[in-house]
Amino acid sequence: MFREFLDPKFFLQELEEVNRKVVKGAEILLSIPDVDVEPTPKELVFEEDKVRLYHYLSEEKPRCPVPILICYALVNRQYMMDLQSDRSLIRNLLGEGLDIYIIDWGYPDHGDRYVTLEDYIDVYLNDCVDLVRLRSGHERINLLGVCQGGTFSVIYSALYPEKIRNLITMVTPVDFHVTDGLLNVWSQHMDVDKMVDTMGIIPGEFMNVGFLMLRPFQLLVDKYVGLMDNLDDPATVANFVRMEKWIFDSPAQAGEAYRKFLKDLYQQNKLVKGELEIGGRRVDLARITMPILNIYATEDHLVPPLSSIPLNDLVGSEDKTLYGFPGGHIGIYVSSRSQKELAPMVSKWVMDRCREAGREGSGGGRPRKKSSAAGKVSRAAEASPARGGGRGSERGARGGTGKKAGS
Repeated sequence: MFREFLDPKFFLQELEEVNRKVVKGAEILLSIPDVDVEPTPKELVFEEDKVRLYHYLSEEKPRCPVPILICYALVNRQYMMDLQSDRSLIRNLLGEGLDIYIIDWGYPDHGDRYVTLEDYIDVYLNDCVDLVRLRSGHERINLLGVCQGGTFSVIYSALYPEKIRNLITMVTPVDFHVTDGLLNVWSQHMDVDKMVDTMGIIPGEFMNVGFLMLRPFQLLVDKYVGLMDNLDDPATVANFVRMEKWIFDSPAQAGEAYRKFLKDLYQQNKLVKGELEIGGRRVDLARITMPILNIYATEDHLVPPLSSIPLNDLVGSEDKTLYGFPGGHIGIYVSSRSQKELAPMVSKWVMDRCREAGREGSGGGRPRKKSSAAGKVSRAAEASPARGGGRGSERGARGGTGKKAGS
């Protein structure tokens, strides 16, 4: 191959082909006003501060009577799970007959600097769970947590086990002191107090640069080299733009929540030690006794397998399944293998455990205590997503940590 490049004729032909692709690629890029993401239809059913809860619409009646609530991470946008119609875990799960809700955490701003981890778990997540319970008539629902959202879901299930029927975690960090991933190592040396005290909220750009630097060649160079080989293919270019849109759509992080998450989990590893406290209550993973499906990605550079696998040994569940997906942190949602394998596997696992729930009957498990979220449902149906001041801005002067669930 090297000798061929020494041939002027071959070199000029290659240069001509590259120029052709660049010109064609420029035409394609200019002809794309914007790429569509989140193609699966959904309706807004609840809102609280910047948080939105959506219900996915399906023409078919769900085969499982108990809905699944998806809790995504704060650091990225949840539409990775519904990036495009042929790469959508959401659409595939709906096709398998599941009833799905998803939380959109929104975009924190400086008015949210005092929003705490307790707010996210005891208030926002808990209100979304209660709303889904209320709408479905089931006292316990299925909870699916992704990445950091999986950590939230684990914590929530330990604090509110009576509300969760089945727990599913995907690429979820639990043991934060494993050294397989650079993110875990770097986090040990971050002065998070100075960062939060100085900036109030952690900019999304800061978070994004950190993630890209974990694999600088692959994420900053190699992908663009690969794009050049297919720059004249409209479908490939559109797919690339969708992924880039998601990668750089990075919300800021509420300062106080970020402080506690970094210090208590990444730096002190309190979750696996049984020392983590949320709202003055110790998070005891042994209280998780519901069936659990723990999915990790074998090539994950953000959440290495050894960070996720220990969860199965820490919970009190007898029915627990560990599943290793051959791929990376993002490939678990957008790869062709994922489209064929992941949704059917998750669906079968859920369906096998839904038979008992079906015998409860419609409304048989209706929550006895009215949810604090119930009064906000009517206005959510007509609301449009907004990015106004959050719960933290109301509490900043007094330094509160949020209301208790159901208050």
